[in-house]
Amino acid sequence: MQSTTILLGDDNSAVLDHVGKMLEKEGSYKVVGAVSDGRTVVREYLRLRPDVVILDISMGDVSGIDVARDLRDSGCNAKIIFLTVHEDSDYLNAGMGAGGSAYVVKSRLNQDLISAINAVLSNKIFVSPSLMAGSG
Repeated sequence: MQSTTILLGDDNSAVLDHVGKMLEKEGSYKVVGAVSDGRTVVREYLRLRPDVVILDISMGDVSGIDVARDLRDSGCNAKIIFLTVHEDSDYLNAGMGAGGSAYVVKSRLNQDLISAINAVLSNKIFVSPSLMAGSG
């Protein structure tokens, strides 16, 4: 079975490292790139053409929401998953409106990320349950 290729974009190196190790341990995912700024995400997407892009919303130089729009404008057909600290419906709506297929809050990273990846690969939407419950 072929691995699902994933590009990670987060300005926190500890998050990049943790998510990368978590996904590699699953066995069916291959992290093909991990970058710490938004502009590089688009460039690396065009070079690597991963199946999934996991994006932080707050990345310093440019927001993950803007990166998602840029990816869509560049013809990106990868599934976009937002991984963020923002437990807020405004960010959720903006992210999904920019082309996101999933929204995972970092406080639920270990519980939700694999489920989110599996959902988007099945053409489903995924939102961390804590947001759906109206908390945050």
